[in-house]
Amino acid sequence: MKTMTIAKNRNRFFQGLDFLSYGLEIFAFIGFELLLGYVIEFNLYGCDFSGFTMTQTIIHWTLTIAVWLFGAWYVVRECAKKSGVDLFKNIEEKSLIQGAKEMSLLQWVLLIAGTVMCLISTWIDWGGSKVLREIKSNGVLFPMQYLYYLAEVVMVTLIIVFGQYAFEKWFKNDKIPFGGILVGLTWGLGHWFTKGSLGMGIYTAIGGFVFGGAYLLTNRNIKLTYLFLCIMFIL
Repeated sequence: MKTMTIAKNRNRFFQGLDFLSYGLEIFAFIGFELLLGYVIEFNLYGCDFSGFTMTQTIIHWTLTIAVWLFGAWYVVRECAKKSGVDLFKNIEEKSLIQGAKEMSLLQWVLLIAGTVMCLISTWIDWGGSKVLREIKSNGVLFPMQYLYYLAEVVMVTLIIVFGQYAFEKWFKNDKIPFGGILVGLTWGLGHWFTKGSLGMGIYTAIGGFVFGGAYLLTNRNIKLTYLFLCIMFIL
């Protein structure tokens, strides 16, 4: 009996490790933008992103989005083949309406409250509407910027999902937003590095934790989580 328990625990440990590796693979694909901007494009154009022309900026965002979406497809497919957890099937079977019916009033209140807090924080951070300021600063590039954001939220959502699977395997606790913690550590560190600001890294890490909480509040409905994360992050 003791041997069986040890075997199960060992199996659970490696299953969790697999899911964590999928989350880190997604983060690695996000990091492709650093390679593209700081190495490839810098050597081609002789300047960083702030000095790109409109055409160069469009090329940068297009390549980044393409690699991110390919990475999302590849890792989800790899996960389905190796673990049997098919997120594509999960998305198809779990509609927004179904997720809404499953959620309690308290879950809705907490989810909406968290969303409002994120929007208020963004308003303060940007000194007004983020969307309007993006339109003003990017002009005709605005639609491309927001396609980039939509792809980025796909990647963040997947890190949350895989992180949650991993830590729940290890700790058998489905009440803590482990996926949000993983996003906070990875995405937060990434922003600290790229923005050169510890404050920005901490701010992003807190946001990642809130995003992870949203995933649990939606009862792990990936579509609904993605929708609310887009509202929190993009608006």
